[in-house]
Parts: sequence; C-alpha cells; structure tokens
Amino acid sequence: MIKTEKVSGSDKGKVMLYAISTCIWCKRTKEYLNSLGVAYEYIFVDQLSREDRSKVEKDVEVWNPRCSFPTLVVNDSKCVVGFKEDEIKEALGI
Repeated sequence: MIKTEKVSGSDKGKVMLYAISTCIWCKRTKEYLNSLGVAYEYIFVDQLSREDRSKVEKDVEVWNPRCSFPTLVVNDSKCVVGFKEDEIKEALGI
C-alpha cells in the first residue's frame, strides 16, 4: 500500500489528489481544498520510488489518460484534471 498524506476537514467522501511537488497548479489545488475545509488525501507522485510511481500512474490513467497533474478524484466517481475551482466545488457537492 502506498502511503498518502491526510488533511483533516469536513467529510465529503473519499477525496484523493494526485500531485507533483513542484507544480504550481497542484499547490493551488491543495490550497483551494484547504480553504474549503475539506478532508482529503494527497500523494506527490514525483517523490515516489520508480516502482510505486508506476503503480500510481496506472491509477491516475484510469481517470486521466494523459496522466497530467493535478488530478483530483472524488468518491471514485468524479475526476477534475487541473486547477478548476468551479469543477472542484461541483465534484465535492459544495
């Protein structure tokens, strides 16, 4: 099991952010989720071992075939690719 970082907040279901540690849009997505007070998990894909990174990229590709970041998956049913405030709020039901 690959370890994710957990951020506490209000429960909107399973909220998973796949990000790159040096990506400004990933940083803005994290800041936006924090400002909404939503509980979520995230993983910096670029900081994983080669083996773990390959596994995570396969998970991301299910939702986002281009495997670009940030990729936000909500309740294993909705996906937002990129920093899109309105789409993030809609996916979270806010």
